[in-house]
Amino acid sequence: MDAPRSRSVSDAARLEDGTPEAVPEVVEAAGRTDGRDGRNGQASLAPVPMGRAVREVTSEADRRLRIALIAPPLVPVPPPRYGGTERVVAALAAELERRGHEVTVFAAGDSRPAGRLVPVLPSSVWSTGYRGDVAAHFIRTAAIAWSRAEEFDILHSHIEAHGFLLARHAPRPVLTTLHGRLDVAGIPELLEAFPEIPLVSISDSQRRWAPWANWVATVHHGLPLDTIPFEDRPGGELLFVGRIAPEKGVAEVIELARRTGRRVLMAAKAYDSAEVELFERLVRPAIEAGLVAYEGELGEAARNELYRGALATLMLGAWPEPFGLVAIESLAAGTPVIARRAGALPEIIEHGVDGFLVDDVEEATLAVRLVAGLDRSRIRARALERFSVARMTDAYEAIYRRLIAEWAARRQGERAIGERVLGERGPRGEVRPGRPAAAPGVVPVGLAAPNRVA
Repeated sequence: MDAPRSRSVSDAARLEDGTPEAVPEVVEAAGRTDGRDGRNGQASLAPVPMGRAVREVTSEADRRLRIALIAPPLVPVPPPRYGGTERVVAALAAELERRGHEVTVFAAGDSRPAGRLVPVLPSSVWSTGYRGDVAAHFIRTAAIAWSRAEEFDILHSHIEAHGFLLARHAPRPVLTTLHGRLDVAGIPELLEAFPEIPLVSISDSQRRWAPWANWVATVHHGLPLDTIPFEDRPGGELLFVGRIAPEKGVAEVIELARRTGRRVLMAAKAYDSAEVELFERLVRPAIEAGLVAYEGELGEAARNELYRGALATLMLGAWPEPFGLVAIESLAAGTPVIARRAGALPEIIEHGVDGFLVDDVEEATLAVRLVAGLDRSRIRARALERFSVARMTDAYEAIYRRLIAEWAARRQGERAIGERVLGERGPRGEVRPGRPAAAPGVVPVGLAAPNRVA
């Protein structure tokens, strides 16, 4: 099933509380008047066809929005070292603020994002040394954002399924970007239970297990990649950036180093017990054998220097990456990526242009022999164009405006139905009681529907 096509709305009239107002034709344009989605009896938040539903005004595209970004509370925004979602939220917040929007970020108290910070915890969870179940901290984050939802035109959740109830019941529209896998941990069942909430995928691959969900767009991540240094004449070492985890292809990386005779620089973290065990079992012997130079978990500047000097960056894990920030950072440095053909990586890497897509270590060995022949200047130019913060923000800005307009149109349609059922408005906007008058397809409470088969 194709995702609903995203498009922005140029403008709408204003309600007294500052939200866009739609004309009464929204009821007709929506094609339904009972507020139900027709599948499970739940109130529908699915997109409403536009057309005459919104009175367009040319200034809407430039109107300043009040935007809440809801980040995971695990590490600060932006993160000092490891952090994927938090880096994306930080970049999005900075660009939205630069464009004149009023940005509020719900995040851990040690965050320093652009815009206004609402601390959901005094410090980020992992900075305290805590390594247990984090679900309660995510739920707390959603609850705090929910309590202040009416301060905003739109809320943008980055806390995975922990924000689904917020998205269904908040008094303002909520967009949810999903950053993780959608085929594990009960997520398929959750998506089935929330078919109406607007979702963004970060790759087409990510959404393939739930093509029927309410996807409003796929938006590839963007980062401020132009600050990453470039080197046209790299060294001869390979690079691995990420976690010391089996699904990240650590064993394959070490085997590739052994086969090619090229040392691997490993900028990676080993936090939990499983990661530490894998480090001791695989990585430490490879260090002692001269196959790996372990750099540990690095900050952005040091990591970028490694990208610049590497012959290629390796992503050999079979884990289906929902996106792959490591890949776009490497490409921005002009450094090709040798990656397993899995997850979103084929959407990021064009085989033979940005690097090579491989199916096993044998193919990766051949790719290492060929990789020096790729045009690093072209690789960088393509990455800066395809994965910029501006491009990502353009997409989200258009989605925000569309959802705000659709939410207001739906709200105005519900008001129109209510007035036709309950009575007319007085001079000060109050509803005057009167004889119930049913809107098309709506039966007022207490009245029977004649000639209708139960």
